[in-house]
Amino acid sequence: MKGSVSILIGGKAGQGIATIETLLTKGFKRSGYFTFSTKEYMSRVRGGSNTTLIRISNTPVNAPDYKVDIFVPLDEGAFHHARERMAPETFLVAKKGAYECDCTPYECDLEALAREAGTPMVSNTVAAALVFGLLGCARETLAEVLAELYEGDILAINLKALGIGADLAQENGNCRYCLERSAGAGAKTHLFLSGTEGAGFGAIAGGCNFISSYPMSPSTGVLTFLAKHSRRFGICVEQAEDEIAAFQMGLGAWYGGGRALTTTSGGGFALMGEGMSLAGMSETPMVVYLAQRPGPATGLPTRTEQGDLELAMHAGHGEFPRIILAPGDPKECFELSRRAFDLADRYQTPVIVLSDQYLADSAFTLERFALDAVKPAQCFVRSDAEYKRYRVTDSGISPRSLPGYGEGVVLVDSDEHTEEGLITESMRVRNEQNGKRLKKSETIVREAIPPEAAGEGDVAVVGWGSTKYIINEAIQRLKNDKVRVLHFSWVYPLSDAQLAPLRKARRIIVVENNATGQFAKLLKLHGFAVHDQILKSDGLPFFVDELSEKLDLLLKEMR
Repeated sequence: MKGSVSILIGGKAGQGIATIETLLTKGFKRSGYFTFSTKEYMSRVRGGSNTTLIRISNTPVNAPDYKVDIFVPLDEGAFHHARERMAPETFLVAKKGAYECDCTPYECDLEALAREAGTPMVSNTVAAALVFGLLGCARETLAEVLAELYEGDILAINLKALGIGADLAQENGNCRYCLERSAGAGAKTHLFLSGTEGAGFGAIAGGCNFISSYPMSPSTGVLTFLAKHSRRFGICVEQAEDEIAAFQMGLGAWYGGGRALTTTSGGGFALMGEGMSLAGMSETPMVVYLAQRPGPATGLPTRTEQGDLELAMHAGHGEFPRIILAPGDPKECFELSRRAFDLADRYQTPVIVLSDQYLADSAFTLERFALDAVKPAQCFVRSDAEYKRYRVTDSGISPRSLPGYGEGVVLVDSDEHTEEGLITESMRVRNEQNGKRLKKSETIVREAIPPEAAGEGDVAVVGWGSTKYIINEAIQRLKNDKVRVLHFSWVYPLSDAQLAPLRKARRIIVVENNATGQFAKLLKLHGFAVHDQILKSDGLPFFVDELSEKLDLLLKEMR
């Protein structure tokens, strides 16, 4: 009996893998199991070889394992694509004699069984019912989920397919991986939320009322999420002709008193560099949801990487403040996306929410969290006759008014300007205004969120963004009391208070989903010696079993 079970479904785009994921994740959650799912897919409409991993447990689990317990390849390509993920104990659900492998075969012709239900198109439902039954779950639960997805003849065919798969599982008995049921309600009362949904809800809670984006995976989900809920929450949605226009539209919305968001990935954000600089000079708020994927150029457009931290830190010519937030789970996606709008409004500067494909497309089981009734703060003021848009202040933050909101004239310019907003080439004024803008950084760092810490050891394992749960579980498996995990969700600018826990560390190990250790380099700039790095940049996230092995080797070398 295992503490968790990993199920891998593989096949071509168009074979219904997403349907299997929906059926199983909803069904497992309703059965009381903690459920996690993630996916990797190719950048094509049909064909290729895609996989979805579903992990269930009777205790909280929110990270992927590389080796799997049950593998259902829907075609030959899926088998060869993922065969390295099988172990001798892995149950392979496939047609008799279809594949040779060092695993435990479970002979089943899904397509033939689906024809018994009326069409081979429901082989995905047969597969879902079979896996559900093998793990000892009641078919009635899965039937409820089907009834929510389909109706009429389509529902009838799928219910027949469900019966065929469930009967086959019952005839053959539960597999060795059957889990104990959770005590009480288990995960039934928890949220099952993706990173995309967390960021979308956070934007709504932050008062977002305008989104302008050019679709680019893996960020498009937030655009479509807000479009879906736009009427209910009063959000103006614009699919721009390119990323340059998308960013500038967002600036225009903020200039007029709106709260705008743009969504993009690295290639699109590269086009937004000039807009970032314009936001810096004009001191116009802006929020960017930047979901990372591997580059350079088009790279691997549907895979994951933490490769754009330095791009986000340095995008836009000239020197001006910006804030970069990197959530590690859907709850942080919500909280930090919500907070990004208030930070941008208060400091009149761009705020970047840095996600990635893995976090955006994975779904986590989380405890329900309370929403406070605090409304988004509006930081603009009514202008008077003596209004100066860029008035020099001790904090560096000038009073921001809106065109037509008061008696004053609101002048905004991309050139260097006077307090009134008039173009100038005065060196004195340049130094005065540039110093004023940069002075905001002194206040911004006081807002920095401390890293989330676990453990009391003097070996610090440091991660940021989407590696949060993967690192935590990898360390839990090692049961090494010498280790302390530090997860950073506010990654730029870093404050002394944030970095204080690192000063107590005898050794620092940084784990990053990139090739050059971008966050480690940032720590080095702050004077920290990073002793070891574990890096990965193949387009896939870290896996718990993979990372725990690498960390174990490093920790043994330190003895």
